[in-house]
Amino acid sequence: MTTSEVPPKAKKESEELPWLKVGEVISVGGLSHGRLMALATADRIGSDDPVHAALDRSLRINHPDIDSVQVSALDVDPASSERRYALVRVRDLETSEGETRDVVVMRGELEAVIGASKGKHSVQTKSLMRRNAARIESRGGRPLGVAAAAVADDGTVGDFILQGVIGVHKVDTHRERVVGVDASWNRVYMWSASLRIQHWLNVALILVLSLTGYYIMDPFFGPTGDSGGDTGYLMGWVRVIHFTAAFAWLLVGITRLVVLFTSRDRYLRWRVLWPLKSRKDFRNLGLVLQHYALIKKEAPLFLAHNPLQQLAYTFIYIMGGLQMATGFALYGLYRPDSPFWQVVSMPVEWFGAGPLRLVHAVVMFMLWAFVIAHVYMAVRADSLERHGGVSSIINGGVWLRRGSKPVDAPEIE
Repeated sequence: MTTSEVPPKAKKESEELPWLKVGEVISVGGLSHGRLMALATADRIGSDDPVHAALDRSLRINHPDIDSVQVSALDVDPASSERRYALVRVRDLETSEGETRDVVVMRGELEAVIGASKGKHSVQTKSLMRRNAARIESRGGRPLGVAAAAVADDGTVGDFILQGVIGVHKVDTHRERVVGVDASWNRVYMWSASLRIQHWLNVALILVLSLTGYYIMDPFFGPTGDSGGDTGYLMGWVRVIHFTAAFAWLLVGITRLVVLFTSRDRYLRWRVLWPLKSRKDFRNLGLVLQHYALIKKEAPLFLAHNPLQQLAYTFIYIMGGLQMATGFALYGLYRPDSPFWQVVSMPVEWFGAGPLRLVHAVVMFMLWAFVIAHVYMAVRADSLERHGGVSSIINGGVWLRRGSKPVDAPEIE
């Protein structure tokens, strides 16, 4: 790749708004944004592929100092219905170190490229690629996977190493002219739909359980027996709603427990419940605490939860489990003939019904203290960092600046 002059027609082509354009570019193999783009343009001289044309056009407009890669038609093995990626041999490719070598470039459907890449990729890297691919597809684009393999002196092709993913989109001409594109931020798909549904079910069920539970503890309105009249069935309905919501909350808890051990998403696995695994983690926790205490202006950047947030959520999981255990132990008192509920209500025999009711009520107030603090911290972080954290629990994505390097993820390209 050598320095070249900016083609005179580059500006004209950008104004004509071609029907395909390049959007997101995420690099995971160590290449810069421009060099990954150049690698992806590898195709035969005179190619009429619209995807290649969009890649070439974007490279010339955004990285005029880097040439696209064009090769002989004999070095191109195009994609097919059985193999969803193309293979292109690039001879004497100039590397960033100034050396030249032959490489084979793989470009095509992201999952097919990931499957054919035998290089060592962490679960974290693949997860980030799939998240960004899902985001690209949600916006109507095509995620294009790029991998490369070095060619030895004897002609042997080495293992393919995943280099990144590029989003190719159809152009909405009117919207492009009115809105434009801000290339300084990249939206990363973060939270799955199942997790977001669980989150809002938790919100709704904790609200219902708290309101009905407080009324059961202190029936502050409605008919009483003081007047000697009919008191109706208000308390009965409140208890029915409370118990129904409790069983629904138990079901949500079970599904979250299953996800902890079955999800392919590293951010949802059980290992995240304890984020302090090294000295670096403890150091980052200290920096986050100093930031929250207004001692430090900046805190380490995390794509998912920082150590303090994750510890808080882990604590809430524990409190939720304790709340379910005490609640169902008390519920079991009303089913004395059932061997199952006799076992569930054994804590009542150990500690007494009064102390368990007290613990049940205290945990309810602790959950609400967390809810208030959680909403405040989320809104505060969103207003200061402007990463869309609040909206991410609705649409699943967060915004990060290109070039930023989260502690728990590769650099954002």
